[in-house]
Amino acid sequence: MRILVCVKHVPDLQLPRSFTDGRMTRGTEDGMNELDEHAVEAAVRLVEESGGEVIAVTVGGPDAGAAVRKALQLGAGRAIRVTDDAIAGSDVFGTARVLAGVARVLEGESRLDLIVTGMASLDGLTSMLPSALAVELGWPQLTLASSLEVGDGRARIERHLPEAHETLEAGLPVVVSVTDEANKARYPNFAAIVAAREAEIEVWDLASIGIDPSTVGEVGALTRVLNATPRPPRRDRRVVTDAGEGAEALASFLVERGFA
Repeated sequence: MRILVCVKHVPDLQLPRSFTDGRMTRGTEDGMNELDEHAVEAAVRLVEESGGEVIAVTVGGPDAGAAVRKALQLGAGRAIRVTDDAIAGSDVFGTARVLAGVARVLEGESRLDLIVTGMASLDGLTSMLPSALAVELGWPQLTLASSLEVGDGRARIERHLPEAHETLEAGLPVVVSVTDEANKARYPNFAAIVAAREAEIEVWDLASIGIDPSTVGEVGALTRVLNATPRPPRRDRRVVTDAGEGAEALASFLVERGFA
């Protein structure tokens, strides 16, 4: 089984986030999107069961290499970073186009069975990439999987929705996104960390994946950030120093606002 896992380098959620010229501001504390750990884990488990290869891919500058190195620590066997000046400013559709180009090149080497992603990236939170990628490739999609099984040339997922529990399946190849319910990502051991640090990351550009620069980046984007302002500070907060009466104060606060 040959699986491509898409991972993203995102800002630390614990730090303030901002936009610069309509783009998310990147910083030194960025790291691999936490939800993508479950995608890597799902792919690695399938390969451990059936054999094969897990390839991690990310799109971004040199700092984004940290995302695929983390995927290597978690069990991926190959890492690719796609970078090109023309990619800067891409929206989810441009990013999907780039990732589809990577998938086609890999398909030229040997058949891909699955592409696995996390349920969302914690910077944009659109959850649109899996669907956009499936459309680019003309593959079926199974999204928001709480569990994933593959056998007899088909993938099967369970999906938990607010009003329903669904079991869906599709023939391979397929794009699958998994939620944080799908598994518990492993913690990398020291040997895996050292091996990932020394592993080669393949660096590809748009020319190597056959993508027209005019279809990605700001010039090819279908969406734009028109304006962004900092979230105003909350003015209705009440700080209670607990001297043994904190529970009573909290209960009174909730009753005042109609929560109890």
